[in-house]
Amino acid sequence: MTTHETRPDDVPADPARVREALRLLSTAPVGLGVAVKRLSRGSGVYAWWAAPSILPDLPGPPNGGDPSLRLLYLGRATSLRGRILRNHLRRSGSSILRRTLAGLLVSEGYQTTWTDRVVLIPADEARLTAWMFAHLRLTWAEEAESATIEAELVRRLHPPLNVHGVDPEQIQAAVVAARNSYNTSSRPVEPLPIP
Repeated sequence: MTTHETRPDDVPADPARVREALRLLSTAPVGLGVAVKRLSRGSGVYAWWAAPSILPDLPGPPNGGDPSLRLLYLGRATSLRGRILRNHLRRSGSSILRRTLAGLLVSEGYQTTWTDRVVLIPADEARLTAWMFAHLRLTWAEEAESATIEAELVRRLHPPLNVHGVDPEQIQAAVVAARNSYNTSSRPVEPLPIP
């Protein structure tokens, strides 16, 4: 027997919840030093913002609370605190955002290695985290239905660093190329042939 598995982007989101999440995400973003102290362990959606001079070829919609900042990326988490602190601010192996940023910042000379996947070398993990603290800002909204809310917000806002859920004509070729470049930058070591 085959069952249809429902995906978050197949389920309509409650319009009132989407509006509230959008309102909270559109408030003035805070620096990461402040955000890491305020983030809850609850589920929700989050948005990364930056000045237009940061990744200028990838313009996103302006922030409602601070129009000098543009949306870069939108995500969801079962634990906002855990997702931001353990993944986005630490490990490229588990953060699409970090991998995309490293690929886009190729001129910065980020180096990768192969573990069970492509990851930044430890020194460059730290360097990318410092770059994020210096250049990015964050907003978030606690939301129990984070998957359906995120899917609707991505469809509406077209964050330039998101690929999944974005209308095909809105997908940024530079982002796809950066992800591909990062993903092919290191490969597993092939075993030596046995003589």
